[in-house]
Amino acid sequence: MNTESSFFTLLILIGGIYTIVGFISYIFPPRKINYLYGYRTSSSMKSQELWKFAQAYSTKLMIFLGLILVVISVFGLLITFSGTIDFYIGFSLFILSIVFLFYKTERALKEKFPEN
Repeated sequence: MNTESSFFTLLILIGGIYTIVGFISYIFPPRKINYLYGYRTSSSMKSQELWKFAQAYSTKLMIFLGLILVVISVFGLLITFSGTIDFYIGFSLFILSIVFLFYKTERALKEKFPEN
């Protein structure tokens, strides 16, 4: 087992942060549209109804993605590449999770509120 794998370290930290932030946002969602806290895109900030939906949807997805990243991080303990490749694979998964979060949330907003 390689506990010094940057793949493992990066994904366990990011997955843990996603999960914790997701739970905090789920428990204490931003009530009103703001530029500081919550899922903030031009489409989610068009109305209070869109804002509320986007917060609920993205928070659940963030928790899910965080748990998935934590599970995937275990592979970093079992499979070892060079330090640089470990980092790039882990960082790529992190970027893909962000892209996936935005893509799925924006798509859900368009499906639920097609007029906006």
